[in-house]
Amino acid sequence: MIFITAKFRVKPEHAEDWPAITADFTAATRAEPGCLWYDWSRSLDDDNEYVLVEAFADDEAATAHVTSDHFKTAQHHLPPHLVETPRIVNFKVPQDDWSELGELAVK
Repeated sequence: MIFITAKFRVKPEHAEDWPAITADFTAATRAEPGCLWYDWSRSLDDDNEYVLVEAFADDEAATAHVTSDHFKTAQHHLPPHLVETPRIVNFKVPQDDWSELGELAVK
């Protein structure tokens, strides 16, 4: 799978509204074939930072995502709400779901 984590530093005046600002894009991405998950979280340390954790089944699904109409719309719609270009970590991982964190096993 293609596993991606990205950090978005949102302008303070848009931080509370970021979930609504990204709602259509989030819904459209989650509906894509091959999207395994697409989840936003808000930083505990910085109210203006959101972290996106997303995964796609394979290269084909990831390519379909970044070439979709809703992605092209987001490329114009989202940047005006941001302080800087989002930072990203992107890896191919030889699995298709989350693994258990054995060191914190619940018994």
